[in-house]
Parts: sequence; C-alpha cells; structure tokens
Amino acid sequence: MKKQILSVAVLALLALGLQSCGDKKETKPEDELTIGNKVDTLATDIEEAKDTAVTKVKDAADDVKDATKKAADDVESAAKKGAEKVENAAKAVKDGTVKTAKEVDAALKK
Repeated sequence: MKKQILSVAVLALLALGLQSCGDKKETKPEDELTIGNKVDTLATDIEEAKDTAVTKVKDAADDVKDATKKAADDVESAAKKGAEKVENAAKAVKDGTVKTAKEVDAALKK
C-alpha cells in the first residue's frame, strides 16, 4: 500500500513538473505596451514624421530655388537676344537711311 501511495505521489509530482515545463509564452517586459511605452512610441513616431517633413520641405525649397535660377537665366538669355535683334534692326535702319540719303543726294545732283 505504501508503494502504491508513493507511486501515485511520484506520478503527481511528474505531472506537475510536466505542466510547469509546458509551452508557455513568455512575455518580455519591453513587449508589453504600458502607457509610458505608448507615449515613448508616439513621441518617436512624431519625431520621425517631423524629420521626414523637414527633409521634404528642404528638398522642395531646393527644387524651387533651382527652377527660379533656371527661369532667371532663361529671361536673361532672351533679353540679350532681344537686345541684339533691336540693335541690329537699328543699325539696318541707320544704314538704310544713310544709303537712301546718299541716293537722294546723288539724284538731286544729276
């Protein structure tokens, strides 16, 4: 009888040991979302979003700066070409006027 009680006790201890060694999912303290962790996570997310936004704004400002410089260069180039055309036209008018005046003078002398 003692052997049977002792066997039952050993079996109970083994069963208890097997239950305690079962597949338990251990939760790490850092995996648990406490209010403090949530606030830290949100603060980090906000900081990352702010950094991303600042980078995008800087890139857009650089793009606008480059486009403005290109437009200014294009306007300057067009102005120079226009000025050259006006100057050439003025020279042609002057040459034509002088030529016409010489022709008129020559015709009057005849």
